[in-house]
Amino acid sequence: MHIFKTLAKCIREYKRPMFVTIVLIVLEAVIETFIPFITANLVNLMKGGASLEAILKNGILLVALAVVSLTCGAVAAHACSKSSAGFAKNVRHDAFHKIQGFTFERIDAYSSASLVTRLTTDVQNVQMSYMMLIRTALRSPLMLIFSVVMAYIMGGALSAMFVFVIPVLAVGLYFIARGAMPRFRAVFKKYDKLNESIEENVRGMRVVKGFSREEFEKQKFTRASEDIRDDFYHAERIVALNTPLMQFCLYFNMIFVLLIGSKLSIESQGTLLDVGQISAMLTYGMQILMSLMMLSSIFVILTISSQSAKRLVEILEDDAKLPVSEHPVTEVADGSVTFRGVSFKYSEKAKKFALQDIDLDISSGMTVGIIGGTGSSKSTLVSLIPRLYDVSEGEILVGGRDVREYDLDTLRGAVSMVLQKNLLFRGTIRENLKWGNPDATDDEIIEAAKLAQAHDFVMSFPDGYDTMIEQGGTNVSGGQKQRLCIARALLRKPKILILDDSTSAVDTKTDALIRRGFEEFIPSTTKIIIAQRIASVENSDLILVLDGGKLIAKGTHNELLVTCPMYREIYHEQTKGGESDE
Repeated sequence: MHIFKTLAKCIREYKRPMFVTIVLIVLEAVIETFIPFITANLVNLMKGGASLEAILKNGILLVALAVVSLTCGAVAAHACSKSSAGFAKNVRHDAFHKIQGFTFERIDAYSSASLVTRLTTDVQNVQMSYMMLIRTALRSPLMLIFSVVMAYIMGGALSAMFVFVIPVLAVGLYFIARGAMPRFRAVFKKYDKLNESIEENVRGMRVVKGFSREEFEKQKFTRASEDIRDDFYHAERIVALNTPLMQFCLYFNMIFVLLIGSKLSIESQGTLLDVGQISAMLTYGMQILMSLMMLSSIFVILTISSQSAKRLVEILEDDAKLPVSEHPVTEVADGSVTFRGVSFKYSEKAKKFALQDIDLDISSGMTVGIIGGTGSSKSTLVSLIPRLYDVSEGEILVGGRDVREYDLDTLRGAVSMVLQKNLLFRGTIRENLKWGNPDATDDEIIEAAKLAQAHDFVMSFPDGYDTMIEQGGTNVSGGQKQRLCIARALLRKPKILILDDSTSAVDTKTDALIRRGFEEFIPSTTKIIIAQRIASVENSDLILVLDGGKLIAKGTHNELLVTCPMYREIYHEQTKGGESDE
C-alpha cells in the first residue's frame, strides 16, 4: 500500500480521465452481464411463438445495449490510455527531477545502467499495471460477481457447477503465478547488467576495437541476453499452462451445462430450465471463466511490475539531497577558498578517509596548482568546493562563508569546473558553449573561445560555431574537446575556475597560451589547476602536493624544489625527458 500511495501521487492532473474510465467500466460490466439475460428472454419468446412486435422490441433493446456497451468500452479505453500515459510521464518526470537533486554519493550508489532501466523498462511496466488496474482489474472482478449472480438467477441448481469450476481454476492459476513469479523477479537485475554491458561497449568502442575485443564483447552480451531469455522462457513456460487449464474449465462448463441442462429441460418439459436459460448459462460460464483468466493475467503482470514499482519508489523516496540552510546566502563575495581541518570519506561506512586534515588558505585571484600521484584525491579535494560532496569533518569557506550556508545554485554558479572527463552534448558548438551562460552574446562566446585557444580550430570548420557536435563529442579530438569545455566554463564568468587535468590532451605550447590568457584576462578569478605536468603549474602563486589524501607540502615552485622531495623527484623526472612521454 505504501508503494501504491507513493506512485498514486503521480496521477495528479490525470485523475479525471481515471475516474471517467472507472465509471464507464462499471457501466460496461453491468450491461455485459445483462445482455445474456435479454438474449435468453428473446430465445424464449421466439420459442413460445411470440409476436414479431415483441421479438423486435427485445431485439432493438439488445442492439441498443450492445451499442452502449461498445461505446462505454471505447471511451473508457481512450480515457484509460490518456490517464496511463500521463501517469507514466509524471513518474518519469518526478524520478528524473529527483535524480537531478541527488548528491554525487547517491549517484555513485546507483549505476547509470540501473537508472536508465528504471526510467524506461520499469516505468513502462508500472504504466501497464496502472492501465490494467483502472480498467481490466476493475472490470474482471465486477464481471465475475455479476455473472455468478445472474447465473444463479437464471440457472438455479445448475449454477452449482461453478462451486467446482471456480475453485479449480483459481487454485490452478494461483500455483501457476506462484511458480512463475521468482523468474520474473530475477529478470530486472539482469536487465541492469545487460544495459551496463551495452553502455560500457558503446562508450569504450575505441578501446574495444583497439584491443580487438569485439568477439569477447559479443560473447559477454550474448551471455547476458541468454540469461534473461532463460528466465523468461522458464516463466512463460509455466504461465503457458493457463491455456490448457482454461480450456479444461471452459469445456467442462459447456459439457456440464449442455448435458445436465438438456436433461433437466427435457425431463421437466421446460418448466425447470428452458433453452434460453441454457444459452444464458453457457454465456455466463464463459464470462466467469474469462474473468478469472484475466485476473490471473493481472496477477502475473502486477507481480512483475511490483519489482519495477519498488525500484521507482526507491528513487522517488531517496532523501539524499544536500542539506540547505533555512536562510541561504545568495551572493558570493569573492573567490577566496579556505579549508579548516577538512577530512572526507565517500561513505559513512568507509574505514579510510579519502582526504584527511586539510588546512588551506587561498586568496581571491590566486592561481593554485595541485600535483600528486594517481589516487592522491586531487579531484576529490576540488569537488568539495562547489559541494558536489559534503565534508565529513571540518569546514570549507568560499568568499568567507561556509559553503553549506549558500544557496546551491548561487555557489555552483560562482564555481566553474572543467572535469577530467570532458563531456560535450549533441548540438552545435554555440549551443554547447552556451551551457556556461545561456544569455551569452556571440562576442562573449568568441572571447571565451579565444581565451581557451579554441577559436582558430572552430573557425576552421565550414560551419564555424554552428558546427554540429555528435553525442559525447566524438567528432572532435580530445584536445579540441578540452578547449571547448574550458571556453564553456569561462562563459560563466566564475569567481573560481577549477581545471581538473583539463589540458592533458593539448600540447605544451597551447597549454602555456591558455594559462597566459587566464593571467591577462581573468586576473580576479581564482584559478585552481590540477595537472600531471609541473610545467602546467610551476608559475602558480601556490602549489599543493597531495599524497594518499594528505597535503604533504605547499609553496611556490622554487620553495618546493628545496623542501619537498616528492615534488623535486617529479620535476627532475619530467625535465629529463619524461614530460614528452605524458
